[in-house]
Amino acid sequence: MSLDRSVLAFAGVMVLLSVALTAWVSPLFVWFTVFIGLNLLQSAFTGFCPAASIFRRFGVKPGCAF
Repeated sequence: MSLDRSVLAFAGVMVLLSVALTAWVSPLFVWFTVFIGLNLLQSAFTGFCPAASIFRRFGVKPGCAF
């Protein structure tokens, strides 16, 4: 799996996790969903993604975007 697909899969899992936490634990976890969305938005404009740099350290092969 390339770095791009790894980041997309990780973002999807984090969004689903944050929605589940919001529904079943506390409505305040919606702020976690907001944080994930803002991180996705800033990475679209800047090209910097903290998750991509972490995955790169674990040796995930590079993709086109990251």
